[in-house]
Amino acid sequence: MEEPKKQNYLRGVAILGSTAILVKVIGAIYKLPLYNILDNEGAAHFQVAYQVYTMLLAISLSGIPVALSRLVAAARATGDAGGVKRYFSVSLPAFATVGLAFALAMFFKSDSLARAMGDVHAAAGLRALAPGVFFCCVISVYEGYSQGHGNMTPTALKQIIEVLCKLAAGLTIAWLLLRAGYASPYVAAGAISGASIGLAAALPVLMALKRRIDRSETYPASGAASAAASGRGATLARIFKVSVPITLGASFMSIMTVIDTKLVLWRLERSAGYSAEQAQALYGAYAKGQPFLQLPSALIVPFTLSIIPAISAAAASGRSGDAREVMASSLKLTCLVAMPAGAGITVLARPIFGALLGQSGVGADVLAIFGLASFFICMQLLTTAFLQANGHERVPAVTYPIGGLIQIALDWVLVGDPRVGILGSPFGTLACYLSITLMNLAVIARRVKNRPRFAAAFLRPALCTAVMGAAAYSVYNLLERALTSVLGHYGRMETLICLCAAVAVGAAVYLTLVLLTGAITRDDLKSMPRGGRLADILRLK
Repeated sequence: MEEPKKQNYLRGVAILGSTAILVKVIGAIYKLPLYNILDNEGAAHFQVAYQVYTMLLAISLSGIPVALSRLVAAARATGDAGGVKRYFSVSLPAFATVGLAFALAMFFKSDSLARAMGDVHAAAGLRALAPGVFFCCVISVYEGYSQGHGNMTPTALKQIIEVLCKLAAGLTIAWLLLRAGYASPYVAAGAISGASIGLAAALPVLMALKRRIDRSETYPASGAASAAASGRGATLARIFKVSVPITLGASFMSIMTVIDTKLVLWRLERSAGYSAEQAQALYGAYAKGQPFLQLPSALIVPFTLSIIPAISAAAASGRSGDAREVMASSLKLTCLVAMPAGAGITVLARPIFGALLGQSGVGADVLAIFGLASFFICMQLLTTAFLQANGHERVPAVTYPIGGLIQIALDWVLVGDPRVGILGSPFGTLACYLSITLMNLAVIARRVKNRPRFAAAFLRPALCTAVMGAAAYSVYNLLERALTSVLGHYGRMETLICLCAAVAVGAAVYLTLVLLTGAITRDDLKSMPRGGRLADILRLK
C-alpha cells in the first residue's frame, strides 16, 4: 500500500489512538465539571438531546466514511485516479443535501422530538445541536476520502478541534447561562452547543488538508478507469450500495437507543412506581455512567477506521496475507486495550463514581455493569469492521437489529421490575453487544477467508486482565481501610487518592504480566511510530 507520509494502518491507529486518549482527557475535563454543575435531572436532559442527535447522525451519515474509505482505497490500489476524484465530487453535494434536510428537521421539530422522548426540556439542546448534523455530514465526506488514502490526520484533527470547542465554548456558554440564572435545560443546551461550534470550526481545516492530499497523490501512468468511466448517477449508486447496508445497521442501533431511553423512563414511571422527577433522576445517574462506557470503545475506533481501507486495498490487490496480518494484529491490540479497560471500570466502579462525580449508590452499580459491556462494544466494533472490509457489510444490518431487540426486550422486563429498576438498562446493553459480537464471530468463522485466530488472541490478555483486576481491587480496599482507620473519616479526596494508587498498581501488574507471558511481541510494535525503540526499552524479542 502506497500511502502519503508512508502511513501503514498501524501508524494510522497510532495517530487516532493518541488522539482518542487526548480527546477523552479533554472530554473528561468538559463533562466532569458539567455533570457536577448539573443535577441528575439536568444530566438526563443533556443525554436525551444527545441520543436524538446521535440517531439523526447515524441515519444521515453513518455509512459515508466507511463506504468512501473502502471505495477510494480500492480505487487507489488499482491506479484508478479518475475514480478517486469522482467518488468525492459525487458524494459531497449529495450528502450535504442530506445533512441539511436532517438539520432543518431537528431544529424545527425539536419540541415534537422532545415530547416523543418524554422529556420536553430536551428541546433547547436539540436546537443547539441541529447545525452539527449538517456540518458532520459534510465533514464525513472529507474524513472518508482521507481515510481511503490511509491518512488519518484529518480525522484526528477534527476530533481535537471539536472537543476543544466543547471545552472552551461549551463550558463558557454553560457557565454564563448558569450565572445568569437560567434553568438546567438551558445550561445543558449551552454546553451542547460547543459540539456544533467545533464541527463548524473543523470544516475549513479538513478542506485544506484534502487539497494537500490531492497535491501529493501520484498514480501509475496506466491505471484502471472503472469509476471514472461511470456517470455521476452510477458512481453515486455504487457509493449507496456500500453505505446503505452500513447505515441501516448503525441507524437501527441508534433508533433502538432512542426507543430504549423512552422505554426506560416510561417503565420506571408506569411499572416500577417512580414519579416523573424520580425517573429522570435515576436516568440521570445512568447517563453519568455513559462516558465511562464509551471510553474503551473510543480507543478502539482508530483500529476500525484504519483496518477497513487497509484490508480493502489488500484484497483489491490480491494480497490476502496482508489482510490476515492486519486483522490478526488489530484483534490482539484490541484485546490488550479493551479487556483491562473494561475490567478496571467494573472492579473500581464505586470509587470512580465517588471520586469523579461525588456520588455513589445506583450510579456505581450501573457503572460496574457498563464495564463488562464496554469490552463487547469494542469487539462488536472490531468484528463489524472485519465484515465491512471483507465485503459483508450487509451482515451488521441483520445482527444489529437482533441485538437491539434483545436490549429492548430485557429493558421491558427488567426495568419494569421494582427490584431491578434502572439496573435493567445496563444489563440490556450488555446482552445486546454480547449477542452482536457472537453473531458477527459466527459469520466471520464461516465466510471470511484468512480470518485471524480468535482464541489465541483472547487467552493471554484475559489471564493478565484477571490478575490485574484482582490486584487493583485489593489495593483499593486495603488503602481505603487504612486511611479510614488513620483519619477517622473517608471523603472524596481520600477516594481519589486510593483510586489513583489502585489504577497505578493495576497498570504495573498488567504491563508486567503482558511482557512475561509474551502477550505482546516486537512484531506487534514494529510498524508503530517509534515502535522499535519501545520494543528495545521493553526488551521484547
